[in-house]
Amino acid sequence: MNDPLKAPHALFDGSRLLVRGALRDVAREAAARAGTGAHGRPLLVLDDRTGQSVDLDLRGDAAQVLERLRERFAVADASGKPTPRERGRPRLGVVAREVTLLPRHWEWLAAQPGGASATLRRLVEQARREDEGAGDLRQRREAQYQAMRVLAGDLPGFEEASRALFAGDTAALAMHFRQWPADVGNYLASLSVHDAG
Repeated sequence: MNDPLKAPHALFDGSRLLVRGALRDVAREAAARAGTGAHGRPLLVLDDRTGQSVDLDLRGDAAQVLERLRERFAVADASGKPTPRERGRPRLGVVAREVTLLPRHWEWLAAQPGGASATLRRLVEQARREDEGAGDLRQRREAQYQAMRVLAGDLPGFEEASRALFAGDTAALAMHFRQWPADVGNYLASLSVHDAG
């Protein structure tokens, strides 16, 4: 399981990048600054993976802030005690949900070896393999857009930059990044969907 406190985040004071790193380090820095930047404005924490702003409870000292973060991301049963085994079939991470299909689809599924559930799982896995990087590209583009909206939504050229992002026009996007405050442009460029390939 990935540790959410190690996830990459960034801390901004307006358009100035203060620190970038693991959430615990960013939270520690935000707590040290009492959650406010220059001119009394609140600091902004962004999740590098999603581009979304993250609300942190910055009351108290850094240790208290980190403890609240640990509690926020704690596993429901963190007691360390093994959960008793339940009767019946073991839970293998399979989730039952309703699927609506046309009668001809049900007939085809019923004729497949292994039954409908096994066939649907195979089809989903095949689609995931064929999709390969397209889903990742979509998520990275959305994360870059979200961060751009938060940091540069009121800057000149934001709408043009958004269009360039979704059109895949890297030259136009880079031009807008260079016109914005350096920390904002550099941060957004570092989230670029084009450096994954």
